[in-house]
Amino acid sequence: MNNYAIILAAGKGTRMKSDLPKVMHKVAGITMLEHVFRSVAAIAPQKNVTVIGHKAELVREVLASQSEFVLQTEQLGTGHAVMMAEDELAGLDGQTLVIAGDTPLITGESLKNLIDFHVHHKNVATILTAEADNPFGYGRIIRNDNGEVVKIVEQKDANDFEKQVKEINTGTYVFDNKRLFEALKNINTNNAQGEYYLTDVIGIFKEAGEKVGAYKLRDFNESLGVNDRVALATAESVMRRRINKAHMVNGVTFQNPEATYIDVDVAIAPDVVVEANVTLKGQTKIGAASVLTNGTYIVDSVIGDHVVVTNSMIEESEVQDGVTIGPFAHIRPKSVLGKDAHIGNFVEVKGSSIGENTKAGHLTYIGNGQVGSNVNFGAGTILANYDGKNKYTTTIGNNVFVGSNSTLLAPVTIGDNALIAAASAINQDVPTDALAIGRERQVIKDGYAIGKPHHPSTK
Repeated sequence: MNNYAIILAAGKGTRMKSDLPKVMHKVAGITMLEHVFRSVAAIAPQKNVTVIGHKAELVREVLASQSEFVLQTEQLGTGHAVMMAEDELAGLDGQTLVIAGDTPLITGESLKNLIDFHVHHKNVATILTAEADNPFGYGRIIRNDNGEVVKIVEQKDANDFEKQVKEINTGTYVFDNKRLFEALKNINTNNAQGEYYLTDVIGIFKEAGEKVGAYKLRDFNESLGVNDRVALATAESVMRRRINKAHMVNGVTFQNPEATYIDVDVAIAPDVVVEANVTLKGQTKIGAASVLTNGTYIVDSVIGDHVVVTNSMIEESEVQDGVTIGPFAHIRPKSVLGKDAHIGNFVEVKGSSIGENTKAGHLTYIGNGQVGSNVNFGAGTILANYDGKNKYTTTIGNNVFVGSNSTLLAPVTIGDNALIAAASAINQDVPTDALAIGRERQVIKDGYAIGKPHHPSTK
């Protein structure tokens, strides 16, 4: 039997107080809608249909080829939203999952269990439910004495007895696809909200004597729908705990997981140590036995094995095995640090390739450099790569020694084994094995300082 999915993503989300569509707000690095789609993939749907509305082009862009799209120009309730998918799905045999795009915590395992429950019990409709300590605001699942689902009652339409029920409707359902679209033709707006409730089809099925079931989630957190920034922060917190737990189970040590922020697509090898206040974002990968100390921030970068990053920032770069970085270093995009290199405190590397065993211990800027192996940069070295309009490359060979407080004015090439004298300004190529000195001759004027404002003789 075929599976289909309808994802509801048309709402603006006025309580978010944002011009961005609600489902486009991010949790742990990706949009809520992407989280939902990843979970929906567990049921292997033959067709996904996403109902879009507010700023529809943004939703289309993030999902690209993963879905068909239907436009809901007016938001007239969940029933109305599902009606929009009729041209795509009506008449097809199988079961259809209906899920909101603002439920990022739902797991693929739970959705698969929901489908399996629906098929096993031969239901025409199955409601995904959860037990809530505080059910206020949720639709209630009303059962009879035999535990069978009788109806769903919305908060605004519930009587006092029904409001005491703690089993709530999560807003996720599985339906017999053909019967769903037949029943939608018979719902109306006779309710407190004046909307087409998708839940009304449950009553239609019950009146027809058809079988309706409910599958209860084990973890209430999975049911969270994000309607405002408070719920968004809650979803972020739950998701990050889930992510960190998975990494710990896989052999990663967190000194303080509650103060560690790791996006959902980050990969971390075993025996990595992550201290507090570390942030790992995007598609970052961390190699085995590396250490990331307090304050480290890494985005979309590949970090090798046995790397130590001390309170530093790395963006869109590659760091090979055995490298040490920091403290307070900044590795900017499109940089590659070769094996066993050292980038020390207050060193900035931008768009550069650094060879194996090269050292830049402190207070150095390496911009647009192609640097060989076993190079030593003295403190205060600058690769001056920008003339105010264009960026130029500095090429440095192997085994070069650059003295402290030197400036290399790109474009310039330094040959293998060359020596740059301290405090030099180099604007010409330096041959292999040469010494380059680029500074003015020192002049001494005896006694000249006497009588100047700083001199003791004037005080």
